[in-house]
Amino acid sequence: MEKQKSERLDKILSMCGFGTRKDVKKLIKQGAVTVNGNTVNDAGEKVYPLIDNIRIFGEDLDYKSHIYIMMNKPAGVVSSTREEEDTTIIDLLEGEYSHRNLFPVGRLDRDTEGLILLTDDGQLAHRLLSPKNKVEKIYYVEVRGKLNEDDVAAFAGGIPLEDFTALPAKLEILEAGKFSRVLVKIHEGKFHQVKRMMKARGKEVVYLKRLSIGPLKLDENLEPGEWRELTDSEIEGLQNIVFDSKQ
Repeated sequence: MEKQKSERLDKILSMCGFGTRKDVKKLIKQGAVTVNGNTVNDAGEKVYPLIDNIRIFGEDLDYKSHIYIMMNKPAGVVSSTREEEDTTIIDLLEGEYSHRNLFPVGRLDRDTEGLILLTDDGQLAHRLLSPKNKVEKIYYVEVRGKLNEDDVAAFAGGIPLEDFTALPAKLEILEAGKFSRVLVKIHEGKFHQVKRMMKARGKEVVYLKRLSIGPLKLDENLEPGEWRELTDSEIEGLQNIVFDSKQ
């Protein structure tokens, strides 16, 4: 359960999208904000946003300490927060949540599609990315070349790459032939990892899509480029796998 702590009123209102600290201070001085029924004129007033009844222009404040976004990343979009020339996952939000410092929890290559988690919850992001927590990621992969049980065994044993040996992974063959379709389940997420693992087995990845991160599964109703906020149960599921551990 999230700890309840006090914050400056102007910071809370700015986090909720009511403008910069300067903008918010003007609203407060105008008497537009009440806390527990009392008009507040001090922008530095300490409030408990999860407990206090904060209203602005007579409407209850919809406060969220953190934002969690699921996006179906399309190919051709980069998984960064700022890029001068290329379209980024932040660009796909079209300005929404611009008052929050959202960042991706792990990245996908430019040509890789699928699940991206965006948040401003640094603690959760760190734990989801930490190899010691062994959070499983599942990818759907299409490769040029026929995969067989030798490849399954190689993935399970940990494939040596130039700079590290990949942790044991699960390779599930859906269809084997000139072009093979597989599911790859890994607990890491290093640069080009799935592609490099396949290359080490003499195969070339021609299509890659991330389907899940831990218990969080890509919403099948999201078209490439679409996104939505996580549900309470999805957020709780992610928190449970990393905060319930004794690590």
